[in-house]
Amino acid sequence: MSVSEADLTLSKAPKVRFSPLRVWTLAMATVTQLVRMKILAFLVVFCLLAVGAGFAFSVINPEQQLNLLKSVTLGALQIFSIVIGVVSTALLLPKDMEDRTLYTILSKPVPRFDYLLGKLVGVLLLIGGGLIVMDAVLSVILWLRQSLVLEDTLAEIKQRGMDSPEVQQQVREIVARQGLTWNMHWAVWAIFLKAAVVTTVALLLSCIASSTLFTIVITLCITIIGHGEALIRDFFFTPNLSSTAGRAATLLLAAFCPDLAQFDVVDSVVNGEIVPWAAVFDMTGIAALYVTVYLFVTHLLFCEKEL
Repeated sequence: MSVSEADLTLSKAPKVRFSPLRVWTLAMATVTQLVRMKILAFLVVFCLLAVGAGFAFSVINPEQQLNLLKSVTLGALQIFSIVIGVVSTALLLPKDMEDRTLYTILSKPVPRFDYLLGKLVGVLLLIGGGLIVMDAVLSVILWLRQSLVLEDTLAEIKQRGMDSPEVQQQVREIVARQGLTWNMHWAVWAIFLKAAVVTTVALLLSCIASSTLFTIVITLCITIIGHGEALIRDFFFTPNLSSTAGRAATLLLAAFCPDLAQFDVVDSVVNGEIVPWAAVFDMTGIAALYVTVYLFVTHLLFCEKEL
């Protein structure tokens, strides 16, 4: 068969369409692959940390006790989600190429977009599942700690002869505001959204870089920059550039480094502040936009990649 005949045959070959079922199959295979790599060992570490944080602090102020518990455990959740997302994504593509699993999958034939989306969904399922488990553990420990703090505080003010109805009500309101509320779950949702954006960035870089270490290091650097974009704008762009140039530089920076500070509601939740529904919708929309754009760019790069 000549070259022209081969090209004609390929042009007449039916194109494989996008399949949600295929993506889901690839996602579940990715979850299984990551579980076998013992990625979820961090769950055990978190549970031990949460239990220790829940009953190790001995602070007179009940508000400080609950604040410390939420601060430590939510911080651990952020570290878990970002580290798992970056490391898992950086390892997947090189490992599939090394094991020649990638070539087997793409020869089915499976569209490259389905492969990328399946890998991304698999990592996000793993992160989401881990966050759900850890959120449940944190909720139980926080509820127990909240009950103990309230009981001890009421007993203390009664011993001091200050147990008037007004004081008791004030204590109950403080403990309830700092205890288990829906804001805790919104904080976990914001942590998941941030991890989804960072994971998509890692997927993009893994299609460019030839080294897993390079992907991990650069993604973590982008994560650090993304948390400090507001400072970069205030100190470098605003004083030194005109309004038009400043906006252009801000958009360019946001394109290369997502503004992760938009998902930072953990401090507000730790302080007992209410997270409004509008903020939740805004965070979700921004994360969806980032993931969609980065995944589209990743697909373009992956289609040009020689395998």
